[in-house]
Amino acid sequence: MADWTQLPKELLELISKRLGTHYDVIRFRSICSTWRSAVTAPNRCRNRFAPRFPLLPISSQFSLSKRSVFLLGSPTTSTQTNASSPSSWVIKIEEDPMNGRVQLLNPLSRSRFDSLPDNFPKPLNLLDFRVLELGEEYVLHYLTHHSVGNLYMEKVVLSCLDDNVNDFIILTIHVSGKLAMFKSSVKKWAIIQDMPSPFDDVILYKGNFYAVDNTGRTVVVGLDFETNLIAMPVFGGDKKFLVDSKGELLLVDMYLSIESEPGSSSSSAGFGFVEEYFENLALYMNERTIKFKVFKLDDVGKQWVEAKDLDDRVLFLGDGCTFSASIEDLSVCRGNCIIYVDNFFYSLGEEDGASEHCDVGVFDLESGSIGPLTKFPQFSELFWPPPHWISSTTASD
Repeated sequence: MADWTQLPKELLELISKRLGTHYDVIRFRSICSTWRSAVTAPNRCRNRFAPRFPLLPISSQFSLSKRSVFLLGSPTTSTQTNASSPSSWVIKIEEDPMNGRVQLLNPLSRSRFDSLPDNFPKPLNLLDFRVLELGEEYVLHYLTHHSVGNLYMEKVVLSCLDDNVNDFIILTIHVSGKLAMFKSSVKKWAIIQDMPSPFDDVILYKGNFYAVDNTGRTVVVGLDFETNLIAMPVFGGDKKFLVDSKGELLLVDMYLSIESEPGSSSSSAGFGFVEEYFENLALYMNERTIKFKVFKLDDVGKQWVEAKDLDDRVLFLGDGCTFSASIEDLSVCRGNCIIYVDNFFYSLGEEDGASEHCDVGVFDLESGSIGPLTKFPQFSELFWPPPHWISSTTASD
């Protein structure tokens, strides 16, 4: 059997440069001392962020933290794993910019878990599991004395220009709907004026910033604050998302519908009628997601072409990041689905009676069916609660 510790340093360096993420490099270096000495640690710019910058348009400061989404796999094979327990688990972790503590977050939203199960291990060593990094997001925080709060709830993307941790670019969507860019070399924000329609999403794709507005018009954003059109508008939906799926840029168009609940008419009279009418209107008018369409980018034609198949992949649309995974990595039997954050209501059909509120929904691109995560057991088991092998692995050490 070959002695892998004796591989030439030059070959190890070439292999490490082809690894997809910094976490892959960390695991690569953990194999043995020879591999660790041959490959330098991944750029800190991609691991941890806690610098302070001036905030536009006011003079307070903020910090930037990174959150990583991981797919944890059971250390045993799928045939050895308890059939009643999933063999994969999706989590998101964040290192607190103030104290360095790692926190466990809901993978598709910005919320933290209220409590963990009693048997959840206090130290969670990711080297004990099969781990795949699915995505990452960055969050801006206010820094006022000892309090930390989210700056804006818009998506933030970051690009490091070189190995210098202080040389980077931030792109986000300003509250005005325009794009805002921060350059570490200049240490101030700039608002990009290109905005025929408010922007919906931004993404770092193959080292470049891409942005899509509410019409589907998509641009590449240069470091000189200039925008270049790469795809014409796609009208129809109400919210646009950009997703990097296996190296291919996709546009996901979310369709919403506003429907009034039956029996919501008010019987009140008198001077309080108007106030009660609008209270009932807010209560019974339910905005809900009804469908999605997916498009692939045609670079030559500068247009989005509708896709009917996701090549056995699953798309995830979170509050702060989008990502995809194969059904093989997820250990599920069906793909061509979209899992998304949803605070709307679903009409579950006449046999189910009243509508049901949910935080996460699933859309099947092939059949067009849509519903809450609980109606799709193979996907719901990817999230919460943690599978039993999370605690049993640590207990067996």
